[in-house]
Amino acid sequence: MRRRLVLNNEAARHPFRRTLPPPVKARRRQDDDQDIRLFVLSFTAFFISIYTFLF
Repeated sequence: MRRRLVLNNEAARHPFRRTLPPPVKARRRQDDDQDIRLFVLSFTAFFISIYTFLF
């Protein structure tokens, strides 16, 4: 038995949600890496500015 090409999400039960494309899994590892880099950069900039101001 041949199946026709399905362009919708069959896992969704509501008719409106069936018309939406299936969810795309985000790259969490890359997002976490950017968050850590931003935190380290901000912490370093704050530390240098306070250290320079005090001494």
